[in-house]
Amino acid sequence: MKNIKSFIVFLFLAIGIAGCNFYEGKNIDPDAPTAVNPDGLLKGIQLADIEVQLGQTQRILGMWTGQYRGVQLLYLSLHEYNISAVESNEAWNLTYQSVVKQSRIMREGLKDDPFYQGVGKIMEAHALGSLAAVYGDIPFSEIAQDEKFPNPKFESQRSVYDGIQTMLNEAIVDLKKITGTRTVASDLLFKGAYSKWIEVAYTLKGRYYMETKEYDKAYTASLTGISSGANSLKFIPPGTAIGDGNLMNMMIANRGGYFSTGTTYLTRILGRTNAAGSRNNTKTIEDARSKYYAIPGTSSTTERGVAAQKAPMPLVIFEENLLNLAESGLRTKGVTEGLLQLNKLRAYLNVKGNAFTPLATTDTVKYDPYVDADFLVGGIENKSNFTQERALLREIIEERYVSLYGQILPFNDFRRLAKSESDVRPPIPFNTPIATKYPERLIYAQSEINANPFMPKPIPDIYQVTEVNK
Repeated sequence: MKNIKSFIVFLFLAIGIAGCNFYEGKNIDPDAPTAVNPDGLLKGIQLADIEVQLGQTQRILGMWTGQYRGVQLLYLSLHEYNISAVESNEAWNLTYQSVVKQSRIMREGLKDDPFYQGVGKIMEAHALGSLAAVYGDIPFSEIAQDEKFPNPKFESQRSVYDGIQTMLNEAIVDLKKITGTRTVASDLLFKGAYSKWIEVAYTLKGRYYMETKEYDKAYTASLTGISSGANSLKFIPPGTAIGDGNLMNMMIANRGGYFSTGTTYLTRILGRTNAAGSRNNTKTIEDARSKYYAIPGTSSTTERGVAAQKAPMPLVIFEENLLNLAESGLRTKGVTEGLLQLNKLRAYLNVKGNAFTPLATTDTVKYDPYVDADFLVGGIENKSNFTQERALLREIIEERYVSLYGQILPFNDFRRLAKSESDVRPPIPFNTPIATKYPERLIYAQSEINANPFMPKPIPDIYQVTEVNK
């Protein structure tokens, strides 16, 4: 990592956009933290993490899980699983230099401030957790210590997850020290509402326990997680000028026609049809969500749903917490608990504007509660002679696939279930007829391959299964 010299706080989140006026900012000298405005650092850390979560990495993994389609040139090649290590440079540089290093500078300068300590640790955990999920073994305990560890060692994926859980525990302790109310204008996400950050930390704990298949711990953590849609961690971009909008919209502005939702697997199951695999039934109508999720991808100015200029960008959301509870509750407590939590989500979805905004008054929203009989053999959600438990689990997994659209989580779920539970994971088709297996990871960043002698050897290709998914 010693060859990476970019310490940009406000970043070019758009792909190659020159003249960006919202995400662009200052160079920070990491050796002079006392000269740094902590509020400027916090904004930069948050903006960098948004790009880690919702930038190029997410678009690639969304294509690989049937949610987007690459149409031409680079995106068609990526869609068909042709990828180089260069595509990972951005995520690694942003994670280690623009999130972790800047967070350590900020926390070092504000050792006695529990808000900056806690939020800094949550941002680090979020970025590093996503990197560990997608790449497997990564540098962790030796990072951001250039003088002592110019080339930090790689550590096992599972040990990194353990370290992230410890980091989140520390963040919760920090934030619980705060009393009264506090406003932090530079907190782009919650404006200093530390109680919401605590809930996010618990939902992230639930996320990472789901990814390590520690379902009992995932359930316990999620009980204290995000408690309402209003407490979801989302970034709502200003969307008033070039370079300050929704990242998907900005990508389309640069590469119109490269990328869309087209005839994807997700589009098909949301479509209002009686075809096999459709999510629509007597209790569910996906009209509004289907239209909101659609990305024509040809012009940024005509996007109306998730890729509109001012569309909210999901990071850690209420829907995820409810679905963590539904799946882990089903696995550890039984059908009654799983169904209870799933129906909480359906009640939330059933209110227009909660999880997505209908684009027209005629768009139908219908998510009636399910009952036990719906998952018995012959029920509306069990046409495959599954046991009731497996039928309910399949519906919860599919709901995760749909509700967590726009994040890397569907890719993580798909791999998590691959070894022994492929019967309940979405039957996503291959993106090319010559494929015989699904990607399991991204390739390590070229910048890291070039510089770090502790890289795993041989360098894993995209089909090598990561530790927690073996």
